[in-house]
Amino acid sequence: MNNPMKEAPVNSLMLKMGTPIILSMMMQALYNIVDSAFVSNMGTNGEMALNALTLAFPVQVLLIALGIGTGVGMNVVVARSLGQQDYEKASRTAGTTKVLAFIIFAMFFLFGIFGVKFYIGTQTTNATISEMAIVYLRICCMLSLGNVYFTVYEKLLQAHGRSKYSTIAQIAGALTNIVLDPILIYGLLGLPRLEVVGAALATVIGQFVSMGLGWYFHRKYDNEILNDRKYLKISVSMVKEIYSIGFPAIVAQALMSVMTYLLNIIFVRIGENVVTAYGLYYKIQQFILFAAFGMRDTITPIISFAHGMKDEKRIKEGMKWGILYTSVIMLFGTLILEVFASPFANMFGLSGETEAICVVAMRIVSISFLFAGFNISFQGIYQALNAGPQSLVISLLRQFVLVIPVAYVFSNMVIAGIASKSIIWFTFMIAEVLTALVGYIMLKKIVKNSLSIKVI
Repeated sequence: MNNPMKEAPVNSLMLKMGTPIILSMMMQALYNIVDSAFVSNMGTNGEMALNALTLAFPVQVLLIALGIGTGVGMNVVVARSLGQQDYEKASRTAGTTKVLAFIIFAMFFLFGIFGVKFYIGTQTTNATISEMAIVYLRICCMLSLGNVYFTVYEKLLQAHGRSKYSTIAQIAGALTNIVLDPILIYGLLGLPRLEVVGAALATVIGQFVSMGLGWYFHRKYDNEILNDRKYLKISVSMVKEIYSIGFPAIVAQALMSVMTYLLNIIFVRIGENVVTAYGLYYKIQQFILFAAFGMRDTITPIISFAHGMKDEKRIKEGMKWGILYTSVIMLFGTLILEVFASPFANMFGLSGETEAICVVAMRIVSISFLFAGFNISFQGIYQALNAGPQSLVISLLRQFVLVIPVAYVFSNMVIAGIASKSIIWFTFMIAEVLTALVGYIMLKKIVKNSLSIKVI
């Protein structure tokens, strides 16, 4: 039987493998965009509610980071074990991960009870915004079981090469959220008007739908994995193996959470509406960034497989098409935001000033996507060529080291009256351009040391 990873043309293989992963990643971003759209248009305090969701967002990103990082580690170990026909190890890995997922859920459940109020208090003193943010985030944390366990079943399905089923589950959850949002937020069909509580409930119900379908598909199709209760226990060696692979992914995702949290604190010194505009732009851009992340996660296994075969021609093809496809995604995203920035901002119930800030943010920051495409594809290539630390360097540069100090300096210039508010959005362009230069230098060095091909 022909193996497409070995024989299929790289350009078409990348599209075939990448499409379901890209759709799945984009569905993740859709949850927060949909919530924000309906919440901001609920009338009274709509803009404050949108601000509240922005303050809650970093914790939601952190939850996703822990889930995805753990899932990625499990995915690699399970896939490798299945390839070796070691079904016992694959089953033990899956069982250990299910226990780890429950521990992650328990941590966020406790944070929902004891930590949410303090966390929100570090970002705002507005009582109305604080109250809405606390109730929204508390529900999302205390009912995060569906979120965490869907990631487990998603990665198990992908490890078996059944990504289409995980995509179906992801889309079903997103559609559930879209349908329930207006019903629960606005009180349609005779139900009470729940506002931000309704938004939170719609989100977690959608996540439970995805989890339920993921569990069903896993039990129905992943027959190589044994689901006996005896595997539901922690194995220290297994945990080490899972996180030796998944930890860099956790750090990379968690940096998004840290960056958003710190920027909320920096931008609120300029004004609450700047935080609102930033939060809205960030959620909209995630829809595009997550598509690029999906292509990055396609680049890695294709180049990694070719690297294992020592097929440098396919490695070079993988690098070429991976960078090209990721860049095309980001170019398309740039054009979309440049042309439709105003209509996108108008979808949300913003005041005139906040909407204007949001439009400017989208148009300036979207230019940085052209460079972000290179950085994201570089990370996929690094991981495939066993250069995990270099991938982490890219994440640190573009999401922390080159962002927080620059944003702080620019915000001080705005506060001092030296510059207009628009200057703060150039932070992201500076970070992406400088990171792309560093990333290119590292790529040339990695290829020179491990391959005979050249990077232009």
